Amino acid sequence: MAGSRGGVPVMLLVLAGLTVSGSGSQILEGPKNATVLKGSEAHFNCTVSAGWKLIMWALKGTVELSITPQAPIITNNRFTSASYQDVDGNFVSEMIIHDVQPSDSGPVQCSIQNSDLHGTAFLSVEVMGTLNIPGNSLVVTEGEPCNVTCYVLDWSPLPDISWEVRVPVSHSSYFSFVESGDLLLAGSVLGLTPLGNGTLTCVATLKSTQAGKSLTVNLTVVQPPSDSIDQSGSALPTWAIVLLAVSFSLLLVLIIVLVVIFCCCCVSEREKKESSYQNEIRKSANVKASQGAPETKLKSGKENYGYSSDEARTAQAASLPAKTAELSLPEQCSSSPPHQEPHKHQPGPARRPQVSFNLYSPPRVRNVTLV
Repeated sequence: MAGSRGGVPVMLLVLAGLTVSGSGSQILEGPKNATVLKGSEAHFNCTVSAGWKLIMWALKGTVELSITPQAPIITNNRFTSASYQDVDGNFVSEMIIHDVQPSDSGPVQCSIQNSDLHGTAFLSVEVMGTLNIPGNSLVVTEGEPCNVTCYVLDWSPLPDISWEVRVPVSHSSYFSFVESGDLLLAGSVLGLTPLGNGTLTCVATLKSTQAGKSLTVNLTVVQPPSDSIDQSGSALPTWAIVLLAVSFSLLLVLIIVLVVIFCCCCVSEREKKESSYQNEIRKSANVKASQGAPETKLKSGKENYGYSSDEARTAQAASLPAKTAELSLPEQCSSSPPHQEPHKHQPGPARRPQVSFNLYSPPRVRNVTLV
């Protein structure tokens, strides 16, 4: 039995850290971990069984508070105590740390006098810093994208940042950032396209304590100026300016090519018209030449010497004397003397009757064949 008391039961109590060897009192329940904000109070409870003589509280290895059955022994005003009994009649000692600072972060121990065993917990202190949005009142242009930045300063650990947008918008989004320097600097950037007036609220929340702060600013939306089109045109990004320059260059080259093609078409059309006009003139000149010089045509062909035109025969027949076709007969006697011309000689002795014939040669036909 003694072995069991000094063996397994003692080992179990040592592992639990809740027994005091050599005494009848024991630590039934030690303190629990606590996370508090800077400047607030931290509370730790330690439950011990009856028979204890002295309870000691230590922070980071230094005893800050002692409790006796008669009264607490306070050495530091930041550390006070409270006590009461639970339903089972066990004694509950409570240590209260006032105005907790980040330097207080560390282990908290509850122990009984003349004991190497103790109950341990850990104290975490969170620091809630400040929020800052440059400009208490923001003035932006309606329908134009803008950014609003919320900075968090001296927070430990860094909080979660969110936004409450009470402004009519067409788009909004945000992202967080962290910068390292002499002071821990972080923040969040809200991007939005406002359509009306309202308020923007930056909310920072610590995860463990769920404590947080918020900062609200007014957002005033104004109408865009009349020359906003010109201003937006002058504020185009570099890639847009390069794209416009290339587009204008290609358009200019295309215009030049079209002008050259148009000029070539005009010149070609004019040459065709001039060539057609010259051909017409040449044809007219050839026709006139052929009508004005028939001999030239005849010379260019072969002449038929057996051809005689009707006009030539008619002209030849008209040129012969009218009496050539008549017979010359002797004069007959008449009762009246013949009429004599006063200046003509007397007719000579009678001549022999003469008959005159006009002998025509057979008609000759002349044909001309043009090749």
